[in-house]
Amino acid sequence: MKMVIGLGNPGKQYEKTRHNIGFQVIDELADRLGATSMQSKFNGMYTVIHRPEGKVMLVKPLTYMNLSGECVRPLMDYYDVDVEDIVVLYDDLDFPPGELKLRQKGSAGGHNGMKSLIQHLGTDQFKRIRLGIGRPTNGMKVVDYVLADFRKEEEPEIQNMIDKSADACVEWLKTSFLEVMNEYN
Repeated sequence: MKMVIGLGNPGKQYEKTRHNIGFQVIDELADRLGATSMQSKFNGMYTVIHRPEGKVMLVKPLTYMNLSGECVRPLMDYYDVDVEDIVVLYDDLDFPPGELKLRQKGSAGGHNGMKSLIQHLGTDQFKRIRLGIGRPTNGMKVVDYVLADFRKEEEPEIQNMIDKSADACVEWLKTSFLEVMNEYN
């Protein structure tokens, strides 16, 4: 089974924020793959979809961003998912809004959700899709920026990034992540 994990924060007030772009990709994937409902287990929402390529689990940790690993590790253990079979979708300040970057491994880069995953998984050797949200301007604090909604003029490029990220995840179900990286990077 492959597992696609989108990072974000639970609650209506965070739904469309920059920090929740990972959740938004999971929602897009759930729609595309015909997921009918999500279940709750280990402080997360998930669904398992049976595909011709095999099973895929879509996960939204509900532990709040900084504790994401507390949901993901128990789900991986319970469903016997290997770290080689996961991909994590998360917001990244280092890329402009709408740009995405696929990587096979790497550090947390200051992202607290990724720090939690690395800590709980015991490795940084897992696939990820970094979703560009840009950096704050005009002296805005990072915490305020990531918890703010995208600006209206950013929405088309953000939707395009969500679509491309979902496309990349669907491709990964059929082929190697390296091939997907070569296509989308």
